Amino acid sequence: MYNILIVKYGEIGVKGKNRYVFENKLIKNIKNMLKPIGKFRVYKEYGRIYVDLEDYDYEEIIEEVRKVFGIVGVCPAIRAEKDYDKLKEIALAMLEEKIEDGYKSFKVDSRRGDKSFKLTSQEMSIDIGGYLLAKVDGRIKVDVRNPEVKISCEYRENHTMVYSDTIAGYGGLPLGTNGKAMSLLSGGIDSPVATWMVAKRGVDVEAVHFHSYPFTNERSLEKVRDLTKILAKYCGRVRLHKVNILEIQKAIATHCNDSDTTILSRRFMMRIAQELAEKRYCDALITGESIGQVASQTIHGLTCTNAVVDIPIFRPLIAMDKSDIVKAAEEIGTFETSVIPEEDCCSLFAPKKPTTKPKLDRIEAEESKLDVEKLIKEAIDNIEIEDIEF
Repeated sequence: MYNILIVKYGEIGVKGKNRYVFENKLIKNIKNMLKPIGKFRVYKEYGRIYVDLEDYDYEEIIEEVRKVFGIVGVCPAIRAEKDYDKLKEIALAMLEEKIEDGYKSFKVDSRRGDKSFKLTSQEMSIDIGGYLLAKVDGRIKVDVRNPEVKISCEYRENHTMVYSDTIAGYGGLPLGTNGKAMSLLSGGIDSPVATWMVAKRGVDVEAVHFHSYPFTNERSLEKVRDLTKILAKYCGRVRLHKVNILEIQKAIATHCNDSDTTILSRRFMMRIAQELAEKRYCDALITGESIGQVASQTIHGLTCTNAVVDIPIFRPLIAMDKSDIVKAAEEIGTFETSVIPEEDCCSLFAPKKPTTKPKLDRIEAEESKLDVEKLIKEAIDNIEIEDIEF
């Protein structure tokens, strides 16, 4: 029945003279999202973006298109030749389908794109609504204030268009329109959600994962690859940097106060992440930290980790409850993978009684017992890199 999708965007519409840049990027991203399915015609027309469906299942295509950042809604529509009587027939067919689905009220919303047409937009709505009422024989009523169904009819310069449903997208901005950031990606619930949220704002992402192989096993690394692959569905190809920090953790455990282990390890991770970010032309770091969620994520702990970097750190989950983060993980498809039980580098050397109110000067004094530059250089020299696509 449907032969075209109408793509609706939000913030892009207020970008003024730069709007075309965002539209063009959005079209490219839609094509990339649909590439595994087939080659689609995606184009701009009359200030809108369209996707021609051809013989593809519209529900499958909608499910993919709605995941593209920058899109607030997708409408399956029927596009036909410029014929007013044909327009009314299509509207009737669409309404009949809604009646079969059990809807009890409707309204018609019309738009006259061809100003030479004899009826105004309001007159079109009245005329089409009357035609539909006469054909449905009392099986559905008109409700112009709170209709269960809205049949949208457009009479354009070169064609007509009829649509009803709008399937919500994620909104945000097209990927690649707001710079690039390096995400500290663990195998847990939080960091994949944080990465997704920043990417939703148009930021390209790369990821760095810290591990302690062979103390942590290969399955733990495979879990992170799987999470990266899910994120790549939304973010495109993601470069994953795998950093073994086992020697760093051993040095901390040998020379430093046990209660400071987590904070000290975190400071090393942030330093390494910043160095990678600068090499890869990233302008910020992304973490999944949330205030008070674990001992190292108190205000005092975050102050100590912030002190070792001088580029912005994006923490989109900072004030979110765990239940909200879990809900977001379920929505984007990372939750089931994140909860697979595998030991990570943080839990491996976790102290029995971690400090919750670390003082920066004391942490720096503990850190002075270590050859920080040497440990960081050795870790970076042995990085493994993998480009991951969905």
